[in-house]
Amino acid sequence: YTNWTIGHVHSGALGWVGMISFGILYWLVPRLWNRPLARPDWPITHFWLATIGIVLYTVSMWAAGLTEGLEWRAFDEAGQLKYPSFVEIVHQLAPFYWLRLLGGLMYLTGAIMMAVNFFQTIAGAAATAAPAPAAAARGKPIATSALTTFVRSSMRNTLSASVPTQTAPSPTAMHTGV
Repeated sequence: YTNWTIGHVHSGALGWVGMISFGILYWLVPRLWNRPLARPDWPITHFWLATIGIVLYTVSMWAAGLTEGLEWRAFDEAGQLKYPSFVEIVHQLAPFYWLRLLGGLMYLTGAIMMAVNFFQTIAGAAATAAPAPAAAARGKPIATSALTTFVRSSMRNTLSASVPTQTAPSPTAMHTGV
């Protein structure tokens, strides 16, 4: 396989899975701890660092993979491999690897910013008002009002449902077939 495969896999892993996970966490943390983010402007910076980092990472690997594959298939006038040494090909890919490193560091920097923001949010003083207006109007944290209410009502409905009780048939009914 070539570096194109690495770029392809990381575009999905970092691009789809990573960005969806970041978005869910940015939505979830303020609601679970009932306070706004300690640094509300950092998610935008994180988004752009991650997006540009993914583009640099994946495009450099796609280009490295195409270069690698074309050099593996290149022949000279005599019909021999133009690049018989694998090490020679790897050395030619060094600029792509530096771009990959830069993109990965940008992505990692964004993730570290998110972790620091969450740590400061969780460790900080409790907010005086809930982050969402609907929860503040009810006076409940979102985690309590949404998930806990659902679970409690489900449990009440399950436990209060009438379960038919079975009674043992009378000995007369067993013998008479009634």
